[in-house]
Amino acid sequence: MNWSTIETKWDDYKGAAQKQWSKLTEEQIKGTKGNRVQLSAKLQHAYAVTEAEADRQISDWQKRQMEKAAGAAKS
Repeated sequence: MNWSTIETKWDDYKGAAQKQWSKLTEEQIKGTKGNRVQLSAKLQHAYAVTEAEADRQISDWQKRQMEKAAGAAKS
């Protein structure tokens, strides 16, 4: 699953994003509309991390979402 899939179906993923990054408000998560650059910027600000660290966290989260989707498809 590439990021454009997540962005297109952001309403399906924003709850998982909120759970992952609880320092971000629901409005902040919703406001990104799944835009990876905006999400990264919000993470950098809220968690005081570098752009590289924010991007790593997003990539790890994306991988978990792909694994969940693959598991759901098998069921």
